[in-house]
Amino acid sequence: MSKQAEVEMDPIGETSEEKNLGPKDRKWSWARLRRVDSLNLEAGRVSISTHGHQANNSQVTWLTTFSLAFQSIGVVYGDIGTSPLYVFSSTFSTINDTQDVIGVLSLIIYTLLLLPMIKYIFIVLRANDNGDGGTFALYSLICRKVKVGLIPNQQAEDKMLSNYNLETSSKRLSQSEKVREKLEGSNIAKVVIFMITIADQQVLISCGIFVVLFMVQRFGTDKVGFSFAPIIMVWFMFISLIGLYNLFKHDIGVLRAFNPYYMIDYFKRNGRQGWTSLGGVFLCITGTEAMFADLGHFNMPAIQMSFSCVVFPALLMAYSGQAAYLMKFPQNVGRTFYDCIPSPFYWPTFVIAVAAAIIASQAMISGAFAIISQSLSLGCFPRVKVVHTSAKYEGQVYIPEVNYVLMVACVIVTIGFGNSTNIGNAYGVAVVSVMLITTCLLTLIMLVIWKTRIWWIVLFLLVFGSIEIVYMSANLYKFVKGGWFPIATASLLMIVMVVWHYVYRERYFYELNNKVSPEYIHDLVKNPRINRIPGMALLYTELVEGIPKILTHFVANVPSIHSVLVIVSVKNLPISKVVAEERNEHHLLEAADNNTPRLSFRKDNRVHIDNDPLQKQPDRVSSRISSSSSIQTVAEQERDSVEEEIKFVETAMEQGVVYLLGEAEVVAKPHSNIVKRIVVNYVYSFLRKNFRQGEKMMAIPHGKILRVGMTYEI
Repeated sequence: MSKQAEVEMDPIGETSEEKNLGPKDRKWSWARLRRVDSLNLEAGRVSISTHGHQANNSQVTWLTTFSLAFQSIGVVYGDIGTSPLYVFSSTFSTINDTQDVIGVLSLIIYTLLLLPMIKYIFIVLRANDNGDGGTFALYSLICRKVKVGLIPNQQAEDKMLSNYNLETSSKRLSQSEKVREKLEGSNIAKVVIFMITIADQQVLISCGIFVVLFMVQRFGTDKVGFSFAPIIMVWFMFISLIGLYNLFKHDIGVLRAFNPYYMIDYFKRNGRQGWTSLGGVFLCITGTEAMFADLGHFNMPAIQMSFSCVVFPALLMAYSGQAAYLMKFPQNVGRTFYDCIPSPFYWPTFVIAVAAAIIASQAMISGAFAIISQSLSLGCFPRVKVVHTSAKYEGQVYIPEVNYVLMVACVIVTIGFGNSTNIGNAYGVAVVSVMLITTCLLTLIMLVIWKTRIWWIVLFLLVFGSIEIVYMSANLYKFVKGGWFPIATASLLMIVMVVWHYVYRERYFYELNNKVSPEYIHDLVKNPRINRIPGMALLYTELVEGIPKILTHFVANVPSIHSVLVIVSVKNLPISKVVAEERNEHHLLEAADNNTPRLSFRKDNRVHIDNDPLQKQPDRVSSRISSSSSIQTVAEQERDSVEEEIKFVETAMEQGVVYLLGEAEVVAKPHSNIVKRIVVNYVYSFLRKNFRQGEKMMAIPHGKILRVGMTYEI
C-alpha cells in the first residue's frame, strides 16, 4: 500500500448541470472523492479535520405548511377527534349529582390543556430527530449524545454529517456531564433505556379497524391525508356547532368548569369512584401520541397549527355542549353524543361520525410505519420493505408487511373483544404507557442534550409524570376487562425485538473481532496464484468498520478475484435523514503497480472506484508543500488520474457485474445454555428466514447473485 500525504483541499460542490452528466462527461474533484472514514483511520493514513459541514435545510414555505396542516387533520386527529362519541358514557354509568358533570368537564378541559397542548405541542414536538418523532426518535437523539447504544455506532465519518450533530439550547451544565458519564459507564442503564424505548410498540395494534382502511395505505400519506382531511374537517365543524348549540340552549353555566376547583371538589365527593372514573376521562386524549409519532409525515409547524387552530377549540366546544345537555338530561348519559344532536342534523352527523370513526385509526397506522422505519435503522427489527410514498416529504413511508399484519391483527382483536368498552380499556392502557415512556425519555434529553435548568426538569417530570401515573393506575384498574391485551401484545413484540437486536449485536461483534487486516489485502493483490477475472464484483456486507472475513472465505474456496472488487456496506445511522451530498463515503486500497487489480472499499449505494496518484509520482509529497501553484498542478494531475480510473471501471462494468452476497448462518456455540440455543438457533433463525432477505432490500438482480456461505458461532 502506498502512503498518502496529508493535505486538506476544499470540496467542490456539483452544479445542477453536473448532476445530469454521465460518468464520462463529469468533471471529478479528487478532494471530493478522498473523504475520511473509519477504514482510513484503521490504516492510519489520514488526519482528521475538525471542520464540520453545515446542514442545508431547505426552507418550508407557508403554503407548504398549510398544505401539511390540512393533510395532518385527516391522518393524525381522527382518533382524538372522535373521542366525544364515548368519553361521557365511558366515565359515568349513571349520574346521581349534576355537579359531577361539571367536575368531569373540568378534568377533560385541563387534561386536554396540559397533555396534548402544553406537553406535546409546546415541548415534546421540539425533541424531534431531524423532523421525525416518536420514542425511537428520542432514543436516537440520546444515542448520538450519550454512548448508551448497545451496538457501538460512532465512526469517524458520522460526525461529518450535518444532521448527525446536535445543537444545544443552553450553556453547558455540569449535571449533564455527570449524568452522561454515569449512563455511559452502566450496562444496566443502556439495557433499561433500550427496553423502555421498544415498549411503545404496544400501541400499534390496540384498536379495531376496518380492512378497507389498510387497503388504501399503499397510496401514501399524501393522498390518504388529502382524501380523509375533508371528512375530518366536516366532523370538527359539526361537533363544534352542535356543542355551541347545546351550550347556549341548555346551560352555559357549565363553563365554570374552567375553574380547577371543580376537579378537586369532584374527588372530594366521589373518592375511590372518582379515581376509577379517570379511565373514562382519559379517553378524551387517546391519539395524542400520534401528533409526535406521525411528525415525520408532516412537520412541527403544521402539527402545531392544526391542533391549536382546529382540533383543540372544536373539542372544547363539543365537550362543553355535551356537559350542558347532561345538566338537563342526566339520565341520557349512555347515548350522550347522539341524543344531543338537533333533529335536522342527526343523519348527516351520523354518517360523518361513522366515516370519522373508520378514519380514526389512521393515526396509529401511520405511526406504526414511522416507528418501524426508525427501529430498522437501530437494528431493532427484522428487515421489511419501506416504501417512500412522497418525493417531497421524506418521512412519508409505507411498509406493506406491517400493514397487512396489522390488518389481520386488528380484525382478530375486533372479533375477540366484541364490544367497544373492552377495546377502550385496552387502548387506554396502551396510550398512557406511551405517554409515560415519552416523559421519561424527554426528561433524559432535557438533562443531557438540551441542558435545561434542573428546576425546569424537575417541574416537567413532577407535573406530567404524576398526571400520567394517576391515569395509568386508573386504567390498570380495568386490567381484566381488556387492559391485559396491550401488555400481552407489548410483551410479544418486545421478545421479537430483543431477540433480533441481541443476535444482531452478537453477530456485529463477531465480524468486528474477525475482520480482515489491510495487510491481507495488500498481499492478496500481489499473489500470482490468484486468478484474475475480467469484470466487476460487488461484495455486500453489514460490517462498516473494516473488511469482512467472508472475503477470505471466498478467496480460499474460489482462488480468483475480479479486476475490480467493490466492498459495499450500507450503514444505518441513528438519524432520520442524510443530505444527498453526504450519503457517500469511500476508501481505497490498491497494489504497488498497475498490473494488478484495483481494490475499492466504500460504503454507499453507487459504484465508484478511485486511484492513489502518489504511487505513480512519489515526488508529490514535497511538491504539495512548496507553493499554491504546485498544489494546483497536483490537483490537475490527480483529476486526470481519476478520469483514467473511471474509464477502467467502465470497461470492467461492460465486461460484466457479479454481486457477492454473504450467507452467514448464526448459531449458538456448542456449550451454550438452552435459552441461548433456543433464542439463536430457532427464534432468530425463524425471523431471519421469514422476513425480507438482503438481495430484496437492495434490489439485486437475482440472476447475477453469487452466494458465499459461512457459519458464525456466537
